[in-house]
Amino acid sequence: MIAFSLDEIAAAVRGELRLAAGDTPSTVVRGVVDTDSRAMAPGGVFVAKPGETTDGHLFVPAAVEAGAVLAIVERPVDADVTQIVVDDVVAAIADLARENVSRARALGRIRVVGITGSNGKTTTKNMLREILSRRGETVAPVASYNNAVGAPLTMLKVTDTTEFLVCEFGADAPGQIARLAGLVAPDVGVVLMVGLSHAGGFGGIEHTARAKRELVEAIRPGGTAVLNVDDARVAAMAGAAAERRAGVRFFGESEAADVRASGLDVTADGTRSVVSIDGHRRELFLRILGAHHVKNALAAITAAHALGVPVGDAIAAIEGMQLAERWRMQVMGSDRVRIINDAYNASPDAMQAALRTLAQITKPGERMVAVLGAMSELGEHDVEEHQKIGLLAVRLRIPRIVVVGSEARPLFLSAVAEGSWSDEAVFFATADEAYEYLRGELRDGDRVLVKSSNAAGLRFLGDRLGESFS
Repeated sequence: MIAFSLDEIAAAVRGELRLAAGDTPSTVVRGVVDTDSRAMAPGGVFVAKPGETTDGHLFVPAAVEAGAVLAIVERPVDADVTQIVVDDVVAAIADLARENVSRARALGRIRVVGITGSNGKTTTKNMLREILSRRGETVAPVASYNNAVGAPLTMLKVTDTTEFLVCEFGADAPGQIARLAGLVAPDVGVVLMVGLSHAGGFGGIEHTARAKRELVEAIRPGGTAVLNVDDARVAAMAGAAAERRAGVRFFGESEAADVRASGLDVTADGTRSVVSIDGHRRELFLRILGAHHVKNALAAITAAHALGVPVGDAIAAIEGMQLAERWRMQVMGSDRVRIINDAYNASPDAMQAALRTLAQITKPGERMVAVLGAMSELGEHDVEEHQKIGLLAVRLRIPRIVVVGSEARPLFLSAVAEGSWSDEAVFFATADEAYEYLRGELRDGDRVLVKSSNAAGLRFLGDRLGESFS
């Protein structure tokens, strides 16, 4: 965080300043800001956020012991630390984040990138962080810090020496991206795709598209919208960019793309393609598994290019990446039994892409095994979309389909109905049952995909299988 006096923080969050002994309104604070007392360091600011299972106010003493010099609270706490009392600590984090980035902008150094989309946000964010960090001090979210708390906390990591801020914006209801992106007014806004992820919360895919459009509508005048030309709903957001007097750069596989990929070749070692931009062609080799990650790479390259990074430098940075993120197409196990743990997120598009990747990288003589769990938050599309995945798995000729969890049962029934007979498709209620089955079933030459939404918990099953067959 950039340096603030205590009274400046109180003004930014519209709170009541209650000073501890030894502090004055002009006392300067510039430490880490966090809602986790375990993340505190000397000089830090602890935000006492009420949670679903506990209350951050209970951890103020622990935060102070770890070095916090200020607590932002919704009620005074009996602790020897200066406190700022606010009505809503989540709103306070956002207000402070806005002011922090505003001060950084006033220094004339920082440029901000916002990323949204139904799939691929975290991978694209990590790619862009890898590119930009070679050019200057870069702040980007850890894991998937993309919600009403995580995004502002990332913004609060900006200091007076930060050159790039990369924000990931997720949402499960209309208006959330507008609020988060409005805190920083990005110089570059990246929209990856519009799919059925969180469709239940949005009320359908057209509502999802309108929500993603909120990022484009938040771009500062003169900025750049980076849009997926292969997704008609995303490409149509060029109109919103024009209304913001922002430029547009399209990426994709279509010839209409400004930054285009062609000649994709997917193997177990990675994906090769040719990137074309401004009449020049460059080879790209991604070690991250899956053809769908080429689209994420194009988005990162296009955004970086809009910030002045040469394409060759961007490609070199991405090619050095071994992993997008833990539990995202993470290769585990051994050459004998290879486990692909991709069970952190799963929309219908992501599930289809992962299954196709499994089919593409499996060589003759090797066996495909798909361990599949539920896709969350699909609303009225839930049963239909799970049935489609079961159908695809059979049509890809995957000889062993292991379905885990009651919410994924329609997937299993669909696979059986499509012709996955005998023990080709099996169902287990729990991950423990599936693990015991797989431990005895898997054999040399198997290529195993573990795929589900985060809530299904199969990422831990993937970890266990990876350890068992390492």
